Amino acid sequence: MISDITFGQYYPSKSVLHKADPRMKLLLTFVTIIFLFVCKNFLSLAVMAFITVLAVAVSGVPLKTILKSIRPVLIILVFTAALNIFYTKGGEVYYEIWKIQITEKGVNTAIFTIIRIVILVVLSSLLTYTTTPTDLTTGLERLLSPLNVLHIKVHTLAMMMTLALRFIPTLVEEIERIMNAQKARGADLETGSLVQRAKALIPIFVPLMVSSFRRAYELAFAMTCRCYTGGEGRTRMKQMKLSVRDFVLLFICLTACAGVIVLNIFFEAVI
Repeated sequence: MISDITFGQYYPSKSVLHKADPRMKLLLTFVTIIFLFVCKNFLSLAVMAFITVLAVAVSGVPLKTILKSIRPVLIILVFTAALNIFYTKGGEVYYEIWKIQITEKGVNTAIFTIIRIVILVVLSSLLTYTTTPTDLTTGLERLLSPLNVLHIKVHTLAMMMTLALRFIPTLVEEIERIMNAQKARGADLETGSLVQRAKALIPIFVPLMVSSFRRAYELAFAMTCRCYTGGEGRTRMKQMKLSVRDFVLLFICLTACAGVIVLNIFFEAVI
């Protein structure tokens, strides 16, 4: 399961999304996620699902890699679905035993929530799959540049967020290495009660925290040695420019968002 975490990784390709401006990709991802939570029925959700499938198709990222980004949240999906099925009441009763009822509204809400979470994970993963950490930092900094008026260090904020994404794969590899080392020493991490498994994780998280702080210190020391002082006075060799491709993506996204609003108005809400 640990090795299946691919969020934060970059997948090299020459697809339409890879060539798109990072600022536009960040903006469209943010807008799409907002309208994903605006959806109130299956028709409007189907519009967002179609946009997600279209984005996956033109991203050049293999479907296997996309599915790997979903696997770590399977437990969350199952838990969320169970809560909605057993605690949401309304509509036709499909099954009833003692005080437990499975109703039409509970099933619909569970399916709706699962689809919404899957779309959210896929869209977030596509952003990091199709954008290098450097481009992500630059795009985020440019989008947040108006905050400089409020004396907020936008470059530092963007750098912190990008470094966090950059080191997710590194931390995943570190966790897997520590787990294998503990298993080689005879540690039992897969059997026993929930409490026993939680206690077995302590020998993993302690060295992981130590390693993470050591890596952070080494990174800060390396940046200091290279005279890194933040974004003030920095210039860039490559300048970002919006192209026709970016405006086409913007038009498709805005059309989908308008469709969500119209479908929410004319059709009954599920949740």
